[in-house]
Amino acid sequence: MNQWVKEVCFLAGIDTPITTVYYKGAERMEETHPKYELVETHTGRRTFICNALTMGIPAATVMEWTGHSYYKAMKPYIKIADAEKARAMKLFDER
Repeated sequence: MNQWVKEVCFLAGIDTPITTVYYKGAERMEETHPKYELVETHTGRRTFICNALTMGIPAATVMEWTGHSYYKAMKPYIKIADAEKARAMKLFDER
């Protein structure tokens, strides 16, 4: 399934270079890949959850839809949605 998702993203031209940074011991490592190589089914799941929360759908409802049993598992998504809402509110200050 993930291979098909990558292929569809490739065909759709989703090829922005993405650089990931990680460490092996104290050595800093960087790898750059086209975005389609990094997309997986869980990417869609995360995107759906973040978009739903940003739209104001209650976390409890999203949890039912996605099968999350514990609020603790939703907390990182809620933080992302809250940050996105704050960013959107700042747009009013720019006008």
